[in-house]
Amino acid sequence: MLSGMTAPMVLDGAMNGATFQAYVQQVLIPTLAPGDIVIMDNLPAQKAECVRHAIEGAGCRLLYLPPYSPDFNPVEKAFAKLKAVLRAKAERTVARLWNRVGQIVTMFEP
Repeated sequence: MLSGMTAPMVLDGAMNGATFQAYVQQVLIPTLAPGDIVIMDNLPAQKAECVRHAIEGAGCRLLYLPPYSPDFNPVEKAFAKLKAVLRAKAERTVARLWNRVGQIVTMFEP
C-alpha cells in the first residue's frame, strides 16, 4: 500500500551521487521498516550500488521504474501538486519559498 511522502528533502541545487547517498542514509532509511518497498526512477545517482546495499541492508526492497514513465511515478504527481500550491502562494524570496515548501510537504500524508 502506498503510504505517501515519508522522507522529503529540499535541495538547493542539483542532486549528485554523494548528496543522494547522504539522503538515503540520513533521511530515507530512518523512515523505513523491514519489508518496505522503495521505488526510484532512473537518475544515475539513484543507481549507485551503495544505495541498493543501504536500502536492502535496512530489510527493504528496491525497485526501479521503467525508463521515462512519469505516468507511473507517484513522485511526479506529488511534485505537480506541490508546484501548484507554490504557484498559488507566490512567495517572493528564496527563504520564504523554502519555508513554504517545508509547510507544503506536511500535506502529503504518510
